[in-house]
Amino acid sequence: MIKEIKMRRSIRKYINKLVEDEKIIKLIESARLAPSGSNTQPWHFIIVKSELNRQKLAEVSHNQKWMISAPVFIVCIADIRSRIEKNVDISLNEDSPQEELKQIIRDTSISIEHILLEATNLELGTCVVAWFIQEEIRPVLNIPADKYVVGIITLGYADETPKDRPRKKIEEVIHYENW
Repeated sequence: MIKEIKMRRSIRKYINKLVEDEKIIKLIESARLAPSGSNTQPWHFIIVKSELNRQKLAEVSHNQKWMISAPVFIVCIADIRSRIEKNVDISLNEDSPQEELKQIIRDTSISIEHILLEATNLELGTCVVAWFIQEEIRPVLNIPADKYVVGIITLGYADETPKDRPRKKIEEVIHYENW
């Protein structure tokens, strides 16, 4: 797996080629198998292929036009109902105070990373987009107010090969026993 970890890049240019449905299912299967706190599995995924919906999502993502070149978006959603009862009224946004929101974002982020690495394994390019506001993105896909959009994965066959990005040395990030 270290090969895929080292190879993975954020791709912002895609060739005009459809992604096979079988590969998309493999990606979601990899996400479905991710670990989560108390096995709550809070993630949901909306597969977006229509040009109209992709354009709308790019617009609410600060008008990032490059996104449109990706033939598929995977909208990754965290469901707080995996941790809070349905009869409690909740509307989530970036400032929501619920401790459970942090937990479901953490768990859904793990599932997103599974998708990114499996996409690399399947020779697909990806980029995670998270520059949007909940109240603007949710209406595009009729996502309820008690769900939190963690990110959009743009997905397709890469039309670029970004160079390695600088990384900190291991000595700069590792600590033993305490800080």
